[in-house]
Amino acid sequence: MMSSSNDHRTSLPVSDPQQRGGAAAGEQRMFKGSTMTSRGAYAAVSYMSCAVMLVLFNKAALSSYSFPSANVITLFQIICSCSFLYVLRRWKVISFSSGDNDNSTGLVNLQTVIQTSPLALTYLLYMLATMESVRGVNVPMYTTLRRTTVVFTMFVEFILVGQKYSRSVIGSVALIVFGAFVAGSRDLSFDAYGYSIVFLSNITTAIYLATISRIGKTSGLNSFGLMWCNGILCGPVLLFWTFIRGDLRMTVDFPYLFTPGFLVVLLLSCMLAFLLNYSIFLNTTLNSAVTQTICGNLKDLFTITLGWMFFGGLPFDLLNVIGQILGFVGSGLYAYFKLFGK
Repeated sequence: MMSSSNDHRTSLPVSDPQQRGGAAAGEQRMFKGSTMTSRGAYAAVSYMSCAVMLVLFNKAALSSYSFPSANVITLFQIICSCSFLYVLRRWKVISFSSGDNDNSTGLVNLQTVIQTSPLALTYLLYMLATMESVRGVNVPMYTTLRRTTVVFTMFVEFILVGQKYSRSVIGSVALIVFGAFVAGSRDLSFDAYGYSIVFLSNITTAIYLATISRIGKTSGLNSFGLMWCNGILCGPVLLFWTFIRGDLRMTVDFPYLFTPGFLVVLLLSCMLAFLLNYSIFLNTTLNSAVTQTICGNLKDLFTITLGWMFFGGLPFDLLNVIGQILGFVGSGLYAYFKLFGK
């Protein structure tokens, strides 16, 4: 492929950590006085779309097909993600840092990879906990419990970077959490293990998002570069873990491993995981960790509806509907404060 200094190659949108603080110089605000740019809004919508579909495909693989290991699905997703990134980088469709030029096909140097190792650790914990949590509870209850993630995220951001929030933001978050508990109050089939895994997933998600926001500003890598470092660090660790636990053997013995239906579900899960991770990095670095968490709450309406349709779950009742509405109103208020700079 020939290129010149004036070649304008097609590239995917990335976050530039060096320019994140100066968005006014080149980014168009959504509205006058808004704290969110048009690219930030694009990242938020992309995340919500991918997240809804990924939860459903993961649920199909783990529950409908009874696949024995969430860890192996995570491993497949990491391998596919690194493969996609390598090919796109070699074809010069993407870059890994703001300093890359059109003629460069280089990857990431070892020193930078080591610098991102804390992010890789939190990513691995986040992925494993999230994959396991979707198995233990039904889809509506899963999304209800996951809404409390925003509280953990605010706490972690305060601890790591001293981030403080206005009363309007705190009020909208309180409404989200209150709605979550109202919505889940009808679920009398309490599963201590399932609930504890979901809350563990909330904690790891909060730490992971706060770490993205912090390392994304200091490493010089964009969203794709951070994803690449995550993959090459976490892949070997997860491969060793699945081997010693016997997950790989269970996968080989899985009776539906080569059936067309399961392979389609697994392939789409891997593709959606790649798009979801990209949109998470983009949304968190362009906006904030809390905004990323709120986006997760806004997409829950579609997840709950589709989850009820395909997998069943909590019976429909007025109290649950009221709780869901309160959560969506709280998320909408946060989005309003973010868009209009209130």
